[in-house]
Amino acid sequence: MSENDYCLIGPARPPKADGPPYAECVLCREPTEYPESYKGITLCPVCEWQEAQRTACSG
Repeated sequence: MSENDYCLIGPARPPKADGPPYAECVLCREPTEYPESYKGITLCPVCEWQEAQRTACSG
């Protein structure tokens, strides 16, 4: 077992968009930095930061 096996949140992130249209944040419906065509969960910078704080792994 490696030292990072306890953390369930992966570092993978959607690719940044070059311009509009942007995907909506799944929590607050604000525009994100990600392309509208991205299939998956997208968060705006504020919700992304809050989610990272909420799910941070403590060691």
